[in-house]
Amino acid sequence: MNDSPIIALDFPAPEEAAAFLRTIPGSLSVKIGMELYLQNGPSVIERIREAGHDIFLDLKLHDIPNTVGQAMKGLARLGVGMVNVHAAGGREMMERALEGLEAGTPAGRKRPELIAVTQLTSTAEEQMRQEQGISGTLEESVLRYARLAQESGLDGVVCSVHEASAIRSLCGDSFLKVTPGIRLAGSGTQDQKRIATPEEARKAGSTHIVVGRTITKATDPAQAYNEVKRQWEESIR
Repeated sequence: MNDSPIIALDFPAPEEAAAFLRTIPGSLSVKIGMELYLQNGPSVIERIREAGHDIFLDLKLHDIPNTVGQAMKGLARLGVGMVNVHAAGGREMMERALEGLEAGTPAGRKRPELIAVTQLTSTAEEQMRQEQGISGTLEESVLRYARLAQESGLDGVVCSVHEASAIRSLCGDSFLKVTPGIRLAGSGTQDQKRIATPEEARKAGSTHIVVGRTITKATDPAQAYNEVKRQWEESIR
């Protein structure tokens, strides 16, 4: 996928997603998650692709290696630009996911980029310790998952902006750092705890940002998107 801001299409129905997309001219990078995909199936992917948009299919697969591999083989045929798994599924699961993508990608088409979720941006450090039973800091957990994903052959990870710089130091510039939880200054945090502005994300080393309600709930979505895009692009100058 290109490095334009990725808009999270967190809508229950394809008609709502399509109506929203018509408010912003041009081809966009968008994220389709569980809510939209699981309630509507592959047809929603086809509809949004036909409108000229690039898709990050955010299903966060986490299952036994064979199941994930076969699922990825099917998803590879949908023509999306990026898919993901949970790094907590382990090395074998991630390796099988990559094998499935490569096997399922039609000849002549680039396989989708494969990234792994480290820790969700809704997860706080104390919650990680108490509920997941992981000792140490949140950053240590994220870095351990990032290194495992890279060793498994994946293209990058999903992480918060607050770990992007450390992941860049550990895994290099070309390893993708896809960061959700992006807000314009003054926007609410909603249910995400580890958030940042587009400028902060770029400076921290994010390669892609995912932006949801800051754009989708804005009075003028096109204006909000253009401001996010401006901050994101100007911060590399």
